[in-house]
Amino acid sequence: MTTTILIIDDDIEFCETMESLVRRMEHRCFTAHTLKEGSDYLEGHSVDVVFLDVRLPDGNGLTALPLIKKAPSEPEVIILTGQGDPDGAELAIQGGVWDYLVKPTSIKQTRLSLSRALKYREEKQAETPVALNLDNIIGASPSMKKCFDLVAKAAVSNSQVLITGETGTGKELFARTIHENSPRAENNFVIVDCASLTETLLESTLFGHRKGAFTGADADRTGLVKVADGGTLFLDEVGDMPLSIQRSFLRVLQEKRFRPVGQTQEVTSNFRLIAATNRNLEEMVEQGTFRRDLLFRLWAINLELPPVRNRQGDIKRLAMFFIDRLCEEYTVPNKGFDTDFFETLSAYKWPGNIRELFNVLEMAFITSGRTCTLYAMDLPSHIRIKVAKASLRQGTTEAPKSSAHAEDTDSPVSRILAETGVEVTHHFGNRIPEIKEFKGIMEEQYLKELIRHTGGNAKKIMQISGLSKSHFYTLLKKKEISISSE
Repeated sequence: MTTTILIIDDDIEFCETMESLVRRMEHRCFTAHTLKEGSDYLEGHSVDVVFLDVRLPDGNGLTALPLIKKAPSEPEVIILTGQGDPDGAELAIQGGVWDYLVKPTSIKQTRLSLSRALKYREEKQAETPVALNLDNIIGASPSMKKCFDLVAKAAVSNSQVLITGETGTGKELFARTIHENSPRAENNFVIVDCASLTETLLESTLFGHRKGAFTGADADRTGLVKVADGGTLFLDEVGDMPLSIQRSFLRVLQEKRFRPVGQTQEVTSNFRLIAATNRNLEEMVEQGTFRRDLLFRLWAINLELPPVRNRQGDIKRLAMFFIDRLCEEYTVPNKGFDTDFFETLSAYKWPGNIRELFNVLEMAFITSGRTCTLYAMDLPSHIRIKVAKASLRQGTTEAPKSSAHAEDTDSPVSRILAETGVEVTHHFGNRIPEIKEFKGIMEEQYLKELIRHTGGNAKKIMQISGLSKSHFYTLLKKKEISISSE
């Protein structure tokens, strides 16, 4: 089968060289010199691999990456850029690119990367799709489709799974879905809430105990690890597991053997482990509160659930599903929805995610009584107030200046810099800087202010900035900033 390669790059000479290479490999090749040309071609043609430049006349290739990956043919993407950037490489890999190459790259390396990408694509397309039972999981957004792909892979394997995500994103529901679609579905799905048990109780709960092993042990008790024999053990909030239990549990994971409290003989259990947490375990490892070796054991498959605010296309589906279920439960006719109802839901940030969304929907359902339509007025007042305030703030921010002849010291560049304490004349004089230069100064000021505001607390820094830990420390190294010195 003939494969098609698309090159999106504004360097005409480079495109000609790449086109010659691709054709010698007996693949079809097309070139585009702007993102728009490339996107238009992807909409109407099947493409297997895209070679994508980062700096293009009409935009940044990394910014366009999600749209390119979502094209009808879902091509593999290889970044081929003239200016290597560690941060850009991280963003590209997180965005699902196959490779990140820096020009000038050798013909051998380019051929090898393309051949591997095509082989991977061929094997991926040859996979037999897994028919998943996704009862009660609602979602069709791109981020959820990626989750479903990982659920399918996890269901047919016996590997450990670590499910991460904010509180209320549905981690237990996804863990149960993996179990119910796995060969272990006929056996127990056992839940352990690590956050609700003391260290003593957790050990006894996990491994069981003999009668008289400690005060209050009035009878033998089978541990949940044994109850999960042949099935799945789900450790919820695994980040709250005490260090002493982490060490014991690591051995259980490795050998599937353990000793109940007060017993001399070891017991075996053939369980499959799924763990979940809303905490940053990598950060906890650095702080010494979570074992690195245990994290590596948990991390065979990492399923990261997106927050509701990043699932805009799913909010309406979730609302309709849940309201229909309430109508059925209360035996009332199905309700309709006014457009302002969904507009308000979509404008809210949902810090509590699906759990908060469903609670709010239930309140709106009760408030609406026997009426046949749900309106924004039926939503709790605190939701409508926050949405209204956010809308007003956005309107204020976007309001145009009243005078087109404002002084240079009141220009957007000056104002932004002034707000962060940067003297515009000190850095740029009266000139407008290039975007790269401006971005570099602002990045440095942002990092310093972030460290000052949080007192250097890594957890708060990640929460506020939205940066990954590796990205944050890469920026610190790049700007030669030390947390301890701020």
